[in-house]
Amino acid sequence: MRNAVVIKGNKAGMVVYLDPELAFGELLDAVKKKFRETARFWGSVQMTLTLEGRELTAEEEVAIVNTITENSDIEILCLIDSDANRIERCEKALNEKLMELSSNTGQFYKGNLRAGDVLESEASIVIIGDVDKGAKVMARGNVIVLGSLKGSVCAGISGNLNSVVVAFEMAPSQVKISDLTFQKAEKGRVLGRGPMMILVESGRICAEPIKKSFLSALNFI
Repeated sequence: MRNAVVIKGNKAGMVVYLDPELAFGELLDAVKKKFRETARFWGSVQMTLTLEGRELTAEEEVAIVNTITENSDIEILCLIDSDANRIERCEKALNEKLMELSSNTGQFYKGNLRAGDVLESEASIVIIGDVDKGAKVMARGNVIVLGSLKGSVCAGISGNLNSVVVAFEMAPSQVKISDLTFQKAEKGRVLGRGPMMILVESGRICAEPIKKSFLSALNFI
């Protein structure tokens, strides 16, 4: 008997394949069971969600998202699918948010940073793309990478220990906040599933999953 619900991880979240023939009520029960069984594996994280395998109404999508969040510690950042209109709306909302952040003396950079590239900011910076191994980012404030971070980052270079480093995929070669160096950064090692944040707490630099609406909570300076 095939599985009614199959979960696969991707770069920034997860893809959930749903049985196209199962009655929707039975499908919800299957989603509930699957996420209860795998809750410890996923842990407490924020993730994007893609639903595949069957056509769903907006009400059914909401029901599935609610079932996932009620039976795990996963917070769904946004729902992604092949609907061109929805993708366009998501991109528009993201760009508007980035413009809002940059207008508050922050900046944003669109594109991938390759080995040898150095990006510096006198404020905070949002990078729409990846930071490859060998690339370096330096900022007086926060560094937000809407992609994969494999290079090195120095945030809070003016001595601001309240600065943070955020990435959708956190696998840095080095991260520093002010004069503190994150010691657990290892070559090619992904620090956790979904978006992660490196920050200073009680005088120590550490990494943790993002819990709540991180973009709106950040102070761009």
